Amino acid sequence: MTAVAGVADRVLVPFEGEGSGVGELSWGQREMWGMIQRLGSSLAVGGVSPLPAGMSPDAAAGVLSFIMSRHQSLRTRLRFDADGRVRQAVAASGVATLEIVDAGDADPVVVAQSVWNRFHAKEFDYANEWPVRMAVIRHRAALTHVVATYCHLALDGGGVAALIADLSNLDSSTGRPTGPVRGLPPLEQARWEAGPAGQRRSTTSLGHWERLLCDIPARRFPIPTGHDRPRFQEAEYRSPAMDLAARVIAARTGVDTTPVLLAALAVGLARATGINPSVAQLIVSNRFRPSLADSASAVSMPGLCVIDVAAGTFDEVVARAWQASLSAYKNAYYDPSQRDALVARLGRERGENLDISCYVNDRRDPASRLVSGPAPTPDRIRAALAASRLDWCQVPVDPVSEPFSLRINDVPDTVEIQVAVDTQHASPATIEAFLWAAEAVTVQAALDPASYTGADPEPG
Repeated sequence: MTAVAGVADRVLVPFEGEGSGVGELSWGQREMWGMIQRLGSSLAVGGVSPLPAGMSPDAAAGVLSFIMSRHQSLRTRLRFDADGRVRQAVAASGVATLEIVDAGDADPVVVAQSVWNRFHAKEFDYANEWPVRMAVIRHRAALTHVVATYCHLALDGGGVAALIADLSNLDSSTGRPTGPVRGLPPLEQARWEAGPAGQRRSTTSLGHWERLLCDIPARRFPIPTGHDRPRFQEAEYRSPAMDLAARVIAARTGVDTTPVLLAALAVGLARATGINPSVAQLIVSNRFRPSLADSASAVSMPGLCVIDVAAGTFDEVVARAWQASLSAYKNAYYDPSQRDALVARLGRERGENLDISCYVNDRRDPASRLVSGPAPTPDRIRAALAASRLDWCQVPVDPVSEPFSLRINDVPDTVEIQVAVDTQHASPATIEAFLWAAEAVTVQAALDPASYTGADPEPG
């Protein structure tokens, strides 16, 4: 008889930590809560990881107890007041659950992925459930993998990295911490943000936003002429040639590859849409701020980036992209409700809705953005063009939280871009033209430093 994978046990894991109370949401939490509400999904983060050989269920439960005790964000649930206000409630203690899933005769990697899919698909109960779901996979009496799923309200990508880094403070023999918790938790973040220093920070950042918003074209894309089906679609674009070309340009201009790719995307959008300057919201980790660097929480927010791509060489646009992105990073920490009010007010004053729903998230590790070693030859770049691919997802796609969002993934030796789009906002044909144009201008500029952008549209 073949053994079938399934939940064999649920271990109750008590925890107790420092810090508790009820308070306003932090800016990062409020930004994420808005996205969660628009999409109707917890936007869970985490993944599947192999476990060290010989780990016992008690040791796995100890890790869960450790992270819950250490980090207030994992002990946080939402409180919904009668007046509609949403606040965070941090508990001093509680009990979490660790699932033990028997793989039976199945591949434990496949079983672990199915558990991740199950955890990820179910929206969190924000008022009653801890924002972490964890399971370990058991295969032939040995624990092989851990599945950890976190509500995005609790952790962003940088928060997951901070959580993993803090595991080095777990003494495996005693289960006790070896060092203090670092980084400001969300409850304290919210207190600082509501104070004079936080309000000054928000005012300064939004002053930068207002200066940019007064002059940008109102739309990011031409109005689609038809309605594509399905309405929500995803494209994946892969270009080894663009990766090689970006490295040549980065070395030549003295920057890393991020402003090079931002310049390429800006020129690609201008070529495909006829709209200049290009406007995007860059997802900024905010972890260059000292109190947030090691915080296991959600502090990422968008910064407004405006790049003029006309009348210049591509290297000049790279310089503009570098300056614009630095300003976006610096001014991506603010009160989201004040930002929304600002955008609405400026729209009324201009007599048109301001569309700034173009999001770019460079998810690559900072080290992979740096350039080292000999520059790729022109022949190597040209030869790599044959490997470029653009594929549309062939299965139904869930509704997107934003009409247009772009992710640059961390894939070795290639530029991998995933685009999620509401086709009532931008047509698939425009998206394809944009991606191919971004590659073309990058390769052209790598081969010819004097090449112009070829994007000289009329403003707006």
